[in-house]
Amino acid sequence: MKPIQEIYPQLAQPRNVAITTHQKPDADAMGSSLALFHFLKQFGDNVTVISPTNWAQWLDWMPGCDEVIDFEFNPAKANEMLDSADWLFCLDFNIFHRTKTMTEKLKQLHCTKILIDHHREPDEPSFDYGISDYGKSSTCEMIYDLITGSGYADKINEAISECIYAGVIADTGSFRFPSSSSSVHHLVADLKSRGLQHSKIHENLFDNFLENKLRFTGHVLLHRMQVFYDYNTALVAVPKSDLLKYHIKTGDTEGLVNYPQTIRGIKLVAMVIDRDEERKWSFRSKGDFDCNTFARKYFEGGGHFNAAGGRTTDSLDVTVQKFKEAIKENKSLLQ
Repeated sequence: MKPIQEIYPQLAQPRNVAITTHQKPDADAMGSSLALFHFLKQFGDNVTVISPTNWAQWLDWMPGCDEVIDFEFNPAKANEMLDSADWLFCLDFNIFHRTKTMTEKLKQLHCTKILIDHHREPDEPSFDYGISDYGKSSTCEMIYDLITGSGYADKINEAISECIYAGVIADTGSFRFPSSSSSVHHLVADLKSRGLQHSKIHENLFDNFLENKLRFTGHVLLHRMQVFYDYNTALVAVPKSDLLKYHIKTGDTEGLVNYPQTIRGIKLVAMVIDRDEERKWSFRSKGDFDCNTFARKYFEGGGHFNAAGGRTTDSLDVTVQKFKEAIKENKSLLQ
């Protein structure tokens, strides 16, 4: 994989561009994709954003979201755009299987593939150009770096600013997480100097849900959370029956894993949700507990040091029991 800086001189040449991200895109995935979309269109590129799956309705406010193609919903159109692409940008994931049903299609494409991502252990041989920097707060920050680093900061307009800020806010926990470096705050200052209205973005991200989500959150915290003080760990296990009872849709569980972190002394929070085809894990930690290694070792996952995800085809009861055994094995690291 060649350094991404080598594409900078080529940006001004119009071409067909496809942009994709991981399945069930979050604010950083959608924000980085749409920020790059609005940037490249200014060069006359024919740009298409393709999501492997549907996304949360509370992301629909993002400028350009109405033009995103859902691969699962409209595979014919998505494949047409992919087949005609000269460049394929892969954002906020670093191995093709994270795109779910798009995996084989992406592997077969012969266009130039460009990676921009901040997760560990990228599949570098699959990409022609790219950058993988797990020290970055978000992929949105990396899109900002691409725009400014290539000498086109003057092209940062209102749409780009809003999309970048949304992803940065989401992935830094509103500047709470250690990834909120000085460069992140300089980025925000720059966007503010360009006229960014940050309050409405916070409202769109955090005050944009239906009543059922709040009631679901209360139910889960009251009835589905266990706290293991011997291991400074909290576990939230959500059965499918809860999802059906509260009519939970894509994105409605976003942020739920963060609530138990407010408990004094808790070092690791794990949440598992019972989906149709598999059980999905989310992990958050404080301090020096490595979620990435933990997720990779026990739950076929990975991610960041203090935030990671995983999966399993085991039943909910079985995977919960495996988690309890795993924290016992890691007791010394959780003290």
